[in-house]
Amino acid sequence: MFPATRYQGSKRKLVPWILSCLVGLEFDSAIDLFGGTAAVSYALKEQGKRVLYNDYLRFNHQLGLALIENQDTRVGDGLLEQILAAGEAGEDPATAPGFVARTFQGLYFTDQENLWLDRVVPAISAVQDRFQRAILWSALSQAALIKRPYNLFHRANLNMRQRKVQRSFGNKVTWDRPFPFYLRRFVGEFNEAVFDSGRPCSSSCADAEEVPCEADLVYLDPPYTNGRGGSVDYHGFYHFLEGLLDYDNWSDQLDKSRRHKPLRRRQNPWNRRGGIAAAFEATFARFDAVPVLAVSYRADGLPGVAEIESMLQRVGRQVRVETAAHYKYALSGKEAGEVLLVATHAGS
Repeated sequence: MFPATRYQGSKRKLVPWILSCLVGLEFDSAIDLFGGTAAVSYALKEQGKRVLYNDYLRFNHQLGLALIENQDTRVGDGLLEQILAAGEAGEDPATAPGFVARTFQGLYFTDQENLWLDRVVPAISAVQDRFQRAILWSALSQAALIKRPYNLFHRANLNMRQRKVQRSFGNKVTWDRPFPFYLRRFVGEFNEAVFDSGRPCSSSCADAEEVPCEADLVYLDPPYTNGRGGSVDYHGFYHFLEGLLDYDNWSDQLDKSRRHKPLRRRQNPWNRRGGIAAAFEATFARFDAVPVLAVSYRADGLPGVAEIESMLQRVGRQVRVETAAHYKYALSGKEAGEVLLVATHAGS
């Protein structure tokens, strides 16, 4: 059973509808170019497809390793207890407080939670088996997200969690449960989700333009930009999780001019208003030989659905536009029409 991951714009609840739009298409292999939670990759793996999951964020790549590339490896109780014991170990005067405790005091988690993270991250990094390590990273990421207001790191808002006020938003009980409780819970969920599809699958961590073009179907769910030009900045929303995955080099990547201390921005055409259309066109051209392109999009996105359809038609594609009922996105209060453009070679 696929775990209940927290992620802005997750397609987890839309997977049955997406799969229904692909019925009748013949494909044996698929690339999930902007993999996110891996919900679509996981569903395709369940169908017995050979799947390449890709995402340019490190912590998402771990999801792909844990659930898509991994076929039979789980985290045993003994290993989990070792990791939890590391979190409860006494401070080493030579190294404490660690980077998280020194850098993010009062921003995202309590002082004790920061110290716990500083102890647990090196313990997870030292796990030799990459699939066990990926499950632990994925579980830690979900533990960190569930303890955050909005499940994001876009603001330094620990005070929202700690204020003693009447609340109409969020769940203080959820926020205040300890990290070890959630690490146990999510390791269990990821262990349960592991299965052997009988087909080789893989996970990569690359920009979209670097992913090999060898597949029968490419599924695209790029970052969303609304009609006003406002983009979903995944790198900014989840910078803290990215830092945990590159703990030893974290300090060198910080934007210290901003209060919430995110990583320095990465150039990305998909969240620059002036670069999105060109990014779509370049991607469609790169995957010209792939029989099927499937593009998930919001009806109110920029560029518009009609413009994307025209781009696909200009490169010789026959396009079918499917529209779902209005859907409320994960971590968002807004409803919007969800669209899937299914593009095959004209005449096929």
